[in-house]
Amino acid sequence: MFDLTGRVAIVTGGNGGIGLGMARGLASAGARVVVAARNAEKSRAALAELGSDAFALAADVCDERSVEAMLGEAVRRCGRLDILVNNAGTNVRKPAHELSLAEWREVLDTNLTGAFLCSRGAYPHLKRAGGGKIINIGSMLSIFGASFAPAYGASKGGMVQLTKSLATTWAQDNIQVNAVLPGWIDTDLTRKAREQVAGLNERVLARTPAGRWGRIDDMAGVAVFLASAASDFVTGAAIPVDGGYSTLV
Repeated sequence: MFDLTGRVAIVTGGNGGIGLGMARGLASAGARVVVAARNAEKSRAALAELGSDAFALAADVCDERSVEAMLGEAVRRCGRLDILVNNAGTNVRKPAHELSLAEWREVLDTNLTGAFLCSRGAYPHLKRAGGGKIINIGSMLSIFGASFAPAYGASKGGMVQLTKSLATTWAQDNIQVNAVLPGWIDTDLTRKAREQVAGLNERVLARTPAGRWGRIDDMAGVAVFLASAASDFVTGAAIPVDGGYSTLV
């Protein structure tokens, strides 16, 4: 039920953080993983963990042509596409009154428009394979507000609504589309957040029933579930992976 042998998975931003944690899970379940990212050095390091069949492709998810080229090359080399993980993302931590339009657009274009472009481009390949899986990475800020992340929160709230729209549109093609809402996971991005936002570490630990920050490997299991036959009747869902953070009021 959870076997991904013979499946091909593209993970955008799969060379670090949550994306790498998910890529590890997919590879361990037998999938051939394609890391789509901009940093070639980080991608090379990630490939060392993902098996001999894994490979990396340069891609800028904000650029329509770059996305199409990446998808085309992945399918040319692998013969098919079964799984897309829309993980590539960025953040600019400023209150709204200090955020420039260029910064707003950078976050929205990367986090939300990038997921749209990758999903739209992947659709014909998934349909041709007889169905497939799209996993979109949302956030706790898909649910909660944060004074220091208006653009990020807007992009991640939009990610959940995009997920629901794609799920209802493509269910007839046997394509399941779901979102994962990570809690506070220990990554390079959240380490910067702890430097920039006073008291964040203490607040996260106090609110999280599990009593710790998440690790990137905590994302592996949900990735395998949503990429496998085990979730064939699950679509349009937004699943928190947060150590219980979102259960508290």
